[in-house]
Amino acid sequence: MSGKSKIIKDYLLITAGTFLVAFAIKNIYDPMGLVTGGVSGIAIILKEILDVPLWVTNTVMNIPLFLFSVKILGWTFVKRTVYATAVLSVFLGVIPYHPFVEHDFLLTAVFGGVITGLGTGLLLLCHATTGGTDTVAVLLHKRALRHVSIAVLLQVLDGIIVAAGIPVFGIVCAAYAVIAVFCLGKVSDGIVAGVHYSKIAYVISDRKDEIAKVIMDRLGRGVTDIRATGMYTGARKDILFCVVSPKEIVEVKEIAAAIDPRAFIIITDAKEVRGEGFAEHEQD
Repeated sequence: MSGKSKIIKDYLLITAGTFLVAFAIKNIYDPMGLVTGGVSGIAIILKEILDVPLWVTNTVMNIPLFLFSVKILGWTFVKRTVYATAVLSVFLGVIPYHPFVEHDFLLTAVFGGVITGLGTGLLLLCHATTGGTDTVAVLLHKRALRHVSIAVLLQVLDGIIVAAGIPVFGIVCAAYAVIAVFCLGKVSDGIVAGVHYSKIAYVISDRKDEIAKVIMDRLGRGVTDIRATGMYTGARKDILFCVVSPKEIVEVKEIAAAIDPRAFIIITDAKEVRGEGFAEHEQD
């Protein structure tokens, strides 16, 4: 895909993700008083107390975050986040107010969490957020907590805002908001991890050359031969190492078993793989 086509695709996904988030805020969370974190959660609290429109709070609170983020996160990320935040404010203003779920907190929490999780996941895939705690989570991940996923950081930050909503909407709303935040984190993390998710196959066989050739010819995947030594017998062995997509791993197992029924096969997960044949390397 050319650079221009990828940029267009990314902005279309950002727009779609932002629409999902805006729809959930306006027609799922707000009608039921669910404060699920983020600037949107703060906006719902302020709307209840001071009757401030959602889009006003969303816009005003994100401006200082953008100014602070440029140097740390880079112009590409901030530019896309500014776009997403602006579009979110527009969507919050123009989407008709029609409550999606009424009088059922559990459905509100689950539907809201799934829809905002889908939207947030699409944004993160395109190196953008809707601002607010999303941006703070990315900042923390980049500078201090790289071992903690962005989704987990979001859950912690959003949990703090959920707690702030208890005096306004009560403990029941807060309890269901926690469910929504959990669903959001799981769905968004699954989308981000799932796109680059792969499988690793280790195959030990006396007919390694035949197995490797069929994998390369049939699947078009590279195979690496790793020299190893069995510590019990001291015998030298060759281990085939191959990274494939989840749908290809079944065929790899079938190929190895068909050629050598005694082949020793180990399958493990690769959370993210980048390079030729897989996801492109990130570039700012």
